[in-house]
Amino acid sequence: MITIVNYGAGNIKSIQNMLKKLGIESEISNDKTIIEKAEKLILPGVGHFDYGMQQLKKSGLIEILNQKVIEQKTPLLGICLGAQMLGNRSEEGSEKGLGWIDMDVIRFDTNQLDAKLKVPHMNWNEVSIKKNTPLLTNLDNDSRFYFVHSFHMKTNNSENILCTSNYGYEFVSGVNFNNIYGVQFHPEKSHKFGMQLLSNFAAI
Repeated sequence: MITIVNYGAGNIKSIQNMLKKLGIESEISNDKTIIEKAEKLILPGVGHFDYGMQQLKKSGLIEILNQKVIEQKTPLLGICLGAQMLGNRSEEGSEKGLGWIDMDVIRFDTNQLDAKLKVPHMNWNEVSIKKNTPLLTNLDNDSRFYFVHSFHMKTNNSENILCTSNYGYEFVSGVNFNNIYGVQFHPEKSHKFGMQLLSNFAAI
């Protein structure tokens, strides 16, 4: 059973619909007792960094998530804003992130982008795999995922880079530290490649 954390800032239903299509059992919850029993967790997220962190604080779930993810090593997948919130901080706001992965979130550097490349980065893009993990089983550098974002992750330790993508320049599009995974793209909107990634996560 995968528990999708409902803290009020996520694209939740589309994730559950994709899991259902794959025959993967999931539940959406903001109940601490249910999250406490979760076998795996998905932390979704859409919107502004500070709003996401404020909503997560208001939900009262940070303590149980720390317990599950850091102490009990429950596998967790952060998606889009949910992935960015795994880090220390973001240039998008002033709130501190969860600090589970040593990284910061920075704005796309428009000085490095061709005039034709607009921000937000909103399109299909390939990934370049940098780390062999179960999350990327049966995926390769031709795998394409759907992105919608104006900020991207920047790790302080290259060992935490799961994959990168290119939009004017190379940026980190996936991170991993122990049982914690984060992807900047939306697997629930990425057709067969996203289905493969979510199937892989369910099998971890």
